Amino acid sequence: MKFTKMHGIGNDYVYVSTFDQKAPADPAALARAVSDRHFGVGSDGLILIVPSERADARMRMFNADGSESEMCGNGVRCVAKYVYDHGIARKNRISIETGRGILSLDLEIDDGKARRIRVNMGAPILQGSDIPTTLPGDPPLEVPVLLNGRELKVTAVSMGNPHAVAYVDDVARFPVEILGPILENHPSFPRRVNAHFVEILAPNEVRMRTWERGSGITLACGTGACAVCVAGVLTGKSESKLLAHLPGGDLELEWAGEGSPVFMTGPATEVFSGTWDG
Repeated sequence: MKFTKMHGIGNDYVYVSTFDQKAPADPAALARAVSDRHFGVGSDGLILIVPSERADARMRMFNADGSESEMCGNGVRCVAKYVYDHGIARKNRISIETGRGILSLDLEIDDGKARRIRVNMGAPILQGSDIPTTLPGDPPLEVPVLLNGRELKVTAVSMGNPHAVAYVDDVARFPVEILGPILENHPSFPRRVNAHFVEILAPNEVRMRTWERGSGITLACGTGACAVCVAGVLTGKSESKLLAHLPGGDLELEWAGEGSPVFMTGPATEVFSGTWDG
């Protein structure tokens, strides 16, 4: 099986195109195998790039634990880059079918390759039952949640996948590795949740760290950065245009308010290609 390793600001996945080969029989098991950083390729998961009747391509995303997720913001940028760079669709605007619908992506081309990509991520989902969460509010805004004896105020939104955002004073020192998995599996989130811990640097600038559902600590989470932008506007903690610093790099976000789509801009990078015989 041919694969390509790609990343969006360090959020890395193994990409398998089925445009020119058969789809894997068990993608969940393949995701677990290739994601292993000692015995596999090493990644945050597996993304399949498959033909679509409604868009230029369709993506299916599997976390490192084999669970299938609805959406990945960094991943969809890489899918668009693959589709352009590998000649599936040579145009500056690419459409990708995802678990949350068809997304439109605008590509910045340099020397024949897609480098930076702006994604229309669609409008956030703010209805609590659709996020889904049992926390009160549509959406829940700064609801106190007890984690391992520590109270955090959590704002929950969905970008096609569920996110919980908590603001902290010093994100570098925050025990993400301890409280992240507790928040991911909190009973208030029936389908688990991506947990983000955010430090405000300025009205238009934040630093964030992520515990990603099914993958653990990752260097970046694109849908999570979008959720942080939305949470900042809803709580009044940040402005509609936001620069988010993630461990793997920076993303630019913009959200004009309820009913409007979130726009995310960032790089996509191809690392290497290979063949998996496992």
